[in-house]
Amino acid sequence: MTRKATAMTTVPAQQQDREERLTELVVRSFDACANPRLQRLMVGLVRHLHAYIREVRLTEAEWAEAIDFLTRCGHITTDKRQEFILLSDTLGASMQTIAVNNEAYGEATEASVVGPFFVEGSPEVPLGGDISNGAAGEACWVEGSVRDTEGRPLPGVLIEVWEADEDGRYDVQYDDDRTAARAHLYTDDDGNYRFWGITPTPYPIPHDGPVGTMLETVGRSPLRASHLHFMVVHEGYRTLVTHIFVQGDPLLDSDAVFGVKESLVQHFQQQPDGTPTPDGRKVDGTWSAVRFDIVLAPART
Repeated sequence: MTRKATAMTTVPAQQQDREERLTELVVRSFDACANPRLQRLMVGLVRHLHAYIREVRLTEAEWAEAIDFLTRCGHITTDKRQEFILLSDTLGASMQTIAVNNEAYGEATEASVVGPFFVEGSPEVPLGGDISNGAAGEACWVEGSVRDTEGRPLPGVLIEVWEADEDGRYDVQYDDDRTAARAHLYTDDDGNYRFWGITPTPYPIPHDGPVGTMLETVGRSPLRASHLHFMVVHEGYRTLVTHIFVQGDPLLDSDAVFGVKESLVQHFQQQPDGTPTPDGRKVDGTWSAVRFDIVLAPART
């Protein structure tokens, strides 16, 4: 008598019982854990990991290769590059964790991945200021409001913004310690914000390491759809980490980290050379403009 393990593999009952006993033995090893949450996390991890190993009938060589892959992820990680975040992002684990922790609440703005390039301590710019600080790219006027789910404007909200330059690189990917295309600002008394940035363009996630090798091996692209990052923080409200994406970008359906949501796709309106800007700034060449109104959910109590 055998029990069916997968659609392609059958495992003898005696073997299946042996595997199940091992899983239960490992699970019981956490019985004395004094932290109930930690115990739940470890037991869940063991059960799912063992189920995966048994489902795919993982070979010892494949397990050794997986350990080597993770080791290489650790070796390439630095204070400016986090390969494990890239791995989490490209497996959809980051977006799934975000989905679990950012439950739908009224018209609250949807969240997306933070990505590996957020940096604490960005410079502050005034309302209408320029976050580019010399980063190459077409000028882009970004404006909007921040409100709660009842429609009330929220003054003094911290907005962190960061993006890649037109060459698809963040400032931390350069070797000269520059700070560019990132800053923070605060909403005014009416809950409005505005700043100059650069028009987002597509770019590849770092793919010269083990995660890049994984994507190439499985036939996936490392390219991310064009986007601008936001982190919105206000006391009494759920911190929002999100992006806005460029309407019409052909990569919207194949974003390497699964970060695109329909509600976050915005119209970046192209402005011909010579078009007057909202604040009277002189811009050489074309520029773009986008409005992104943000709704914050209340913090969990």
